[in-house]
Amino acid sequence: MESPFERYHEIIPDYRRFVDALHQPLPIHVRVNLLKIEPYPLLQRLKAKGISLISVTEKNPSLFHAPHLKSRGNLLEHVLGYIHFQSLTSSIASLVLSPRAECFALDMCASPGGKTAHLAQIMNNTGLIIANEPDRRRSIPLSHNLSRLGVLNTVVTGYQAQEFPLRQRYDFILADVPCSSEGTFRFPSEQRWYGETKGKTRLPLLQKRIILRGFDLLKEKGVMVYSTCTYNPEENEGVVDFLLRNRDAELLPVESMFPFEPGLLSWEKEAYDKQLQKAARFYPHQLDSVGFFMARIGRRT
Repeated sequence: MESPFERYHEIIPDYRRFVDALHQPLPIHVRVNLLKIEPYPLLQRLKAKGISLISVTEKNPSLFHAPHLKSRGNLLEHVLGYIHFQSLTSSIASLVLSPRAECFALDMCASPGGKTAHLAQIMNNTGLIIANEPDRRRSIPLSHNLSRLGVLNTVVTGYQAQEFPLRQRYDFILADVPCSSEGTFRFPSEQRWYGETKGKTRLPLLQKRIILRGFDLLKEKGVMVYSTCTYNPEENEGVVDFLLRNRDAELLPVESMFPFEPGLLSWEKEAYDKQLQKAARFYPHQLDSVGFFMARIGRRT
């Protein structure tokens, strides 16, 4: 079957391997919730049930691959909040932001809460996180996951991200924005085909409004991570380039223990700020997970 991403064949390195990766099932990744349990006793509990987890990197004790796990939702350790099923690249976004303990953080588009809970884990449940989710239906699973995972330092709000109140400034901001979700597509799935819709063409406008508001909410030495799970440069480099042209923003290096490609400097007829090479593109043939884009942003000094 032809790849639905043929338009990207010139910007995705080793494009044929990328297409081949899309024909493989998305692996199950697990984050051990260090707010409730340490990895070793958790691994022993699961081993007694015949479930083995494989560490994805020695540099992070909480990220694992569950190659033989089938029934996820019914697993007691999941219900108890000892583990959270989360794509590896989704976990990387929180690690790239890396908020410090006792800080003031904002997750602008928080549901279903995996990244928010990971931020709380990194902060050791200290400081304060504002988990914002405008859709009341989505705020229900957000609140449930935060409770299940033992998150104590978070308040849930319901503002439109692009109109979030400017009364307070934040040390760290995560803007994991609504996107076309191209990075989640795999052929052996119920979603057999990725297709464009009219709604998706309007996403860059929303994303630009969100990134501007996020930047305006940053403290002077604050850090924001803008992320999507899509390959589309119009939703990625194009949005960050818009920020750089309209605010005194600068891109900071993305530090990750996992492989990624630098951001693009051009796409079709658009040329982007040279700083975009500091952004990160995660592809499934290089890191077997959901495709992701991340940019780490600070104020120009």
